[in-house]
Amino acid sequence: MTVFCLVEVDGGGVVDASLRALTLARGVAAQSGDGLAAVVFGEPAAGDLAAYGVEDAYAVSGIEGYAPQAWGRALAALADGASAVVAAGTDRGNEVLAHVGAITGLPMAANCVAVSAGSGGSFEIVRQRWAGLLLEEAVLDAPVALLTVATDAGAAQPAGAPGSAVVHQVAASPADGDLVVRAAEAPAGAGGASLASARVVVGGGRGVGSADGFGPLDELASLLGGVVGVSRVVTSEGWRPHTQQVGQTGTKITPDLYLACGISGAIQHIAGCASAKHIIAINTDPAAPMMARADYAVVGDLHAVIPALVQALRDRS
Repeated sequence: MTVFCLVEVDGGGVVDASLRALTLARGVAAQSGDGLAAVVFGEPAAGDLAAYGVEDAYAVSGIEGYAPQAWGRALAALADGASAVVAAGTDRGNEVLAHVGAITGLPMAANCVAVSAGSGGSFEIVRQRWAGLLLEEAVLDAPVALLTVATDAGAAQPAGAPGSAVVHQVAASPADGDLVVRAAEAPAGAGGASLASARVVVGGGRGVGSADGFGPLDELASLLGGVVGVSRVVTSEGWRPHTQQVGQTGTKITPDLYLACGISGAIQHIAGCASAKHIIAINTDPAAPMMARADYAVVGDLHAVIPALVQALRDRS
């Protein structure tokens, strides 16, 4: 049998959240003696997949843009007879596997941090509940386990022995009903990345001052190939939607770089960005908690620092 992993790509590479999902999926496959396969909607990053032990990569074409139900139906067809289907706990990963569950009638466990093979084909899982405030131990007993992996679950670890990552081209033929909900394009500069999977996140807090004040942050995120994230107070003020909130009650992020602008650093926000590889904070208050958590702290007014940074990046391009 095979463990399938839905892999999200951005800019030709596999997003970090999917690398974490592959790491967990490889462990599940090793316990049960199964193979590891990846499913990619678009062009597969075969080198990345091989490094994480993938033996077969299925590149699905024929679906224009992101269509969660069409993706779910194609994934369900490919994974027929699999022992488990794994995805990152991103917006897309959770949504697509929910569709797979609805199509197949299989139960789904979201935001797992650990999975081990149990008795009788069942799986013992540990997953985050209540925005990560507690961990739940449970047993998932199903013919095929549907699992999403918390975006901050452990570190992405390449395989000791790389896989072959043989690419198989799969042409999907979605029904019209499966394309009713479809994202035809991604936000400018986002490269199709969601907040949970972006390699660069430019964060804005109360210090931005207003909804209009996010213009320079949007431009900076575009120049860096990233996305914009915000603190809870920003969504409470109605300046930005909740989908952009970073934090315990928002999205937990794992970017290579988190640039926190005018964010004081409440503990709930720190819980959402603590897994970022590098944090740069810009704030007029040197004693702000975010400044203490940052790898680099810039004491200054973001309304002066960000435009200067944008201009410097323009001059280099």
